Amino acid sequence: MSLLKLSNIHKSYFLGKEESKVLNGIDLEFNSGEFVSILGESGGGKSTLMNIIGGLDREFSGELLLNNEKLDHRKEKQLDNYRRGTIGYIYQSYNLITHLTVLENVMVSLDMTSLSHTERVARAKQLLEQVGLGEHLKKHPNQLSGGQKQRVAIARALASDPEIILADEPTGALDSKNTQEVLAILKKIAADGKLVIAVTHSQEVANHGTRIIHLVDGQIDSDVRLGEPDSQDKTPAKIEARPLRAGASYLSAFKHLLYNFKQNSLIIIGTAIGIFAVLLFSGLGNGINSYIQNQVNSLVNPRSMTVLSNPSGKKLSNTEAQQSMQEFSQDPTKFFISDQQLTQIKKTKGTASIEPGYQLGTYSLNYQGKNSNSSGIQSYTKAFADNNLKNGNWPKSNEIVISKQQAVTLLGNNNYRSLIGKKIGVVINWLSAQDTPVQVKTDLTVSGITGSSSASGQVTLLNYSSLRSLLKDAGARTEPNFISVNAKNLDNVNSVANSIRNQKINGKHAFAVMTVGDLLKTINTYVSLASTVLAAIAGISLIVSVLMIVVTMYMSVAERTKEIGILRALGERRKDIRRLFTAESLMIGFFSAIFALIIAWLASAALNHALYGLIKFNIVQINLSNVIFAILVSLFISLIAALLPARKASRLNPIEALSAE
Repeated sequence: MSLLKLSNIHKSYFLGKEESKVLNGIDLEFNSGEFVSILGESGGGKSTLMNIIGGLDREFSGELLLNNEKLDHRKEKQLDNYRRGTIGYIYQSYNLITHLTVLENVMVSLDMTSLSHTERVARAKQLLEQVGLGEHLKKHPNQLSGGQKQRVAIARALASDPEIILADEPTGALDSKNTQEVLAILKKIAADGKLVIAVTHSQEVANHGTRIIHLVDGQIDSDVRLGEPDSQDKTPAKIEARPLRAGASYLSAFKHLLYNFKQNSLIIIGTAIGIFAVLLFSGLGNGINSYIQNQVNSLVNPRSMTVLSNPSGKKLSNTEAQQSMQEFSQDPTKFFISDQQLTQIKKTKGTASIEPGYQLGTYSLNYQGKNSNSSGIQSYTKAFADNNLKNGNWPKSNEIVISKQQAVTLLGNNNYRSLIGKKIGVVINWLSAQDTPVQVKTDLTVSGITGSSSASGQVTLLNYSSLRSLLKDAGARTEPNFISVNAKNLDNVNSVANSIRNQKINGKHAFAVMTVGDLLKTINTYVSLASTVLAAIAGISLIVSVLMIVVTMYMSVAERTKEIGILRALGERRKDIRRLFTAESLMIGFFSAIFALIIAWLASAALNHALYGLIKFNIVQINLSNVIFAILVSLFISLIAALLPARKASRLNPIEALSAE
């Protein structure tokens, strides 16, 4: 039984409707141990016949049988397996992969076998020793002579222990000495029981084989045996072929990335700049949000919430509650709290304290002939954080806490602290029980001074009981106009607030509630929106990065067209080619993200150092989610950029790819 049998092989090329026959009814049988030379002039069909035997050409009619089993050229997977496990190629132009070393070129075939990594390396070294290249393992093809390159090609062809070796003009580019050495190697390969088929123009080369087939105009002109095959017995396969491992594709992509590092580094830098800008603006948004939250929490107890009466009677959203708070600040006389409402609030579960309070109208302070006029004097509640109080103590009975600005106005910038413990005159404008204007006049002892860099820290406060007594004595309205509620812990602030929002009196929602969280949420929404817009603007550069990677990948496909043909001839699948280029693009994206993270960290450290002296806060805060986002975005845009070039690479015709320059 023959190893390989070709029956009635026909092949034509078409230029429009014009047919040009290349092979016209080829019938051949080949056996193990033969060294067959296919001889003929250019255009006689030699290379076409070799491509059909090698499983590269699928467009023909007739049958090809391997060990009496038909090879269906319509099934791409079957052809990939055939080339991977049965065929070894040796080319006139060597077709070595330039960015790989001598050892790595041989390893390309071995990566598609069942051998372990250690076994693959050992076999590659052994084969290179056999062809006399044991001292050149780490060299690249451009550092070798023509004869040495051809020996590497022979070692690669033998690597997976194929049954058939196809040699396309194996000595065409060699001098006479190297020609004799290569022919001796091919004869030895045949003597080891493999089928060697060499395509050549040279009668001298053909004479070294055991058989010469002469092709003329696509037909067999003669089939002459020069001797018997060295071995008629098929050498059993020692190495099992298998599809390429994903790790091998990633490693090959990484090697090519490093080989063209100068070109790829520009792409990495360009992509990194876009990701860096997005990271920086996101980190700036995080820092501003944290700074605002820190400032607000330093002034207001985060467990507190402010409750107002709700004249509308409908349940108010956070935005509507904020509008009520603004109206309250402008005119607190519209929000008096009834005894029924106060009683209702006190039934709320999860609260640590419930304090009615006053926020009154305009008022004036006077001390030794100096006056300070303002508005919004109010009663002290636990809503105020201790950071508000810069000097002294919170007010008790018949005491008042004034702002630093007021103390400076009354006593001067150098001595304002000495106002603590002294009595000052206080005049408050409010409403009488008949809703007519009334003044509340009294003298109160200054117990403390508030003040901060923000206006909200400048407040004037009285003890609630004292203020209620003063209003009553002056005949003014004594109903509180807000209630300060403190939750037992931070975790149940929202649940307490929602419980109050849902409370009804006479079938109507009775309260508007504003928590510190609501305030922060609104502020953070605006800050996040601003940072998102800035990040989006910066993200435009990512579109440029995508285009840069696309162009780079297309250039890589063009530059590596022959390499693609080589890999396909060795048995790599279309998916392996796609993965090769996709992996390289993803690596560009990954290294871009890493570089972006480094420069973002350096930039944020520099900004924080420069601004810390002013605000005592790290204003740029790049968190883990930002880092993960940057990496994922970088990988995503790299993947998107690689899809079309990788698809194009995988769809290249192996025969045309091998002929590319």
